[in-house]
Amino acid sequence: MVKRSIFLRTVFLLLCFALGAGRGLFAQTASLTNDEAQEMVKRVLHTELVQTQDASHPMQYRLRKVSPRLTTTKLIVETKDGDVARLISVNDQPLSDIGKHDEDARLQTLLDNPGMQKHREEREQNDTERARKIVRALPDAFTYSYAGIVSTPQGPNYRMQFQPNPNFDPQDMEAQALKGMAGELWIDVAQQRVTKLDGKRIRDVDYGLGVLGKLDAGGTLRMEQADIGNHEWRTTKMVLVMNARVLFKTVKLDTTLEMSEFSPVASGMSYQQAIQMLRGNSATAADSD
Repeated sequence: MVKRSIFLRTVFLLLCFALGAGRGLFAQTASLTNDEAQEMVKRVLHTELVQTQDASHPMQYRLRKVSPRLTTTKLIVETKDGDVARLISVNDQPLSDIGKHDEDARLQTLLDNPGMQKHREEREQNDTERARKIVRALPDAFTYSYAGIVSTPQGPNYRMQFQPNPNFDPQDMEAQALKGMAGELWIDVAQQRVTKLDGKRIRDVDYGLGVLGKLDAGGTLRMEQADIGNHEWRTTKMVLVMNARVLFKTVKLDTTLEMSEFSPVASGMSYQQAIQMLRGNSATAADSD
């Protein structure tokens, strides 16, 4: 079994979390006070953190990454040794013969050097821990208010609005990413899981008192997650648009990640077995693009 990752182990791995207070709440409560909304967030974020430590069934899925300059699609397989990926298309076109050869060579190098995969797994674990720091800070980073019920094809959702908490004092660099954001959070009523997060940075945020850098106002973050079957919840989309000034350099982030076609793989699969699977599946996957 693999550990349930809070988020995609990308940029900030930001905000994969759940709100839950029992299925009966929807039938019993017309609205929530601000204090009740805040307490719900605090209580269930703790539950979500506990869930991230539990094993979930490993999956294979398709990851499409879109940026202004490049679009790539990869097949990802989760293993007990960390995730393994194979590139299958660039700019929505199947790889050329040279591209396929290069991917085969890269995967063979990974097979021949277990230490490389071990390093990748350690990096994933470090990213996940950074994400956990962010989730721990969420109850204090924002003030939450109930804004009604919305209907979706998957069922009714609570609509929660959040604003920056003026008293928030982040204890680490990861939590500073939450400062200056406002937006909405949607929660599936039946399963008490977050289905969508829309956030926008409404003011500049300094890092290290402005010495290390700054996140400019106007940046946006959108995340969506869904039950992919058997109450397995996974992130299905992330959109991150942000300008960051780091020392004397400006970094522009404009990335969309889309995860789809989830299917379970054998528990306890090694990364070597995943590579063999990816070699066998790559031609079929590319043909379906």
